Amino acid sequence: MSVVIDKIDSQLSKYPKRQYPKDQIIVFAGEEPSHIFYITSGKVIQYDVSYRGDEVIVNVFKAPAFFPLSWAINGTHNSYFYKTEEDSEVHLVPPEKALEFLKSNPDVMFDLISRIYRGVDGLLSRQVQLMSGSAKTRILHEILIEARRFAAEQSDGTRKLKINESDLASRAGLSRETVNREMRKIKRVGMVRIEKNTIIVPDLAALEKTIGQTD
Repeated sequence: MSVVIDKIDSQLSKYPKRQYPKDQIIVFAGEEPSHIFYITSGKVIQYDVSYRGDEVIVNVFKAPAFFPLSWAINGTHNSYFYKTEEDSEVHLVPPEKALEFLKSNPDVMFDLISRIYRGVDGLLSRQVQLMSGSAKTRILHEILIEARRFAAEQSDGTRKLKINESDLASRAGLSRETVNREMRKIKRVGMVRIEKNTIIVPDLAALEKTIGQTD
């Protein structure tokens, strides 16, 4: 895996670099980007806006990652916003150069396909929760996704998630008030703790068992 990441970085980090502060919109919905964005640090969210004006997050990109590939590969019209969730650094890669790089490096393409399928699995499980899950299980599902993708296991076995209740509301498609109410219940039974605006998962396996999902 590190060999693939090193290869990606050596080829794509040579392109022009941009730094964006937290909450900076990089691409607007309806806007056709002129580059592929290769993230070397930080995190970027892909989201839509509901009829109520709420952000609904559909995907999260964390370094090293690049987007929007569907636009570059398939010519798909861009209907999403892309915004930094934390201070981020990206490189602007011409789409034809990005595609040329992928086509000439099967190991990188395989790694990309693997990551796409993991993302699809996450989207499918989210769809199930949205269609049949309670507010509680939808929130726990988003906590689980965040813990698996972005939170390394600590020496004490816990996982620390750098998200807040507003982030969970955007991911789960719930109101901030609903998330706050359900999180109080979740905290009372010890499935998570809150410390300094960080959500801590004490036992990932127990959380997976609670909502019936294991790797």
